[in-house]
Amino acid sequence: MPKLKTNSGAKKRFSLTGTGKVKRRHAYHSHILTKKTKKQKRNLDHVAIVDKTNLKQVRDLLNLR
Repeated sequence: MPKLKTNSGAKKRFSLTGTGKVKRRHAYHSHILTKKTKKQKRNLDHVAIVDKTNLKQVRDLLNLR
């Protein structure tokens, strides 16, 4: 049986922590930044952990089973 391919979009957007959790970036931090406050932009800078409700979908895209 051939190897499964990892979803190309997912491998650019997600990465793993040392304990196996999946890290993600926040949305809304790439353009139209002039109308956003400093606090809002600063909080969007931080890395977040993928929520448990979406974890199975993301792990399937990354072939992490």
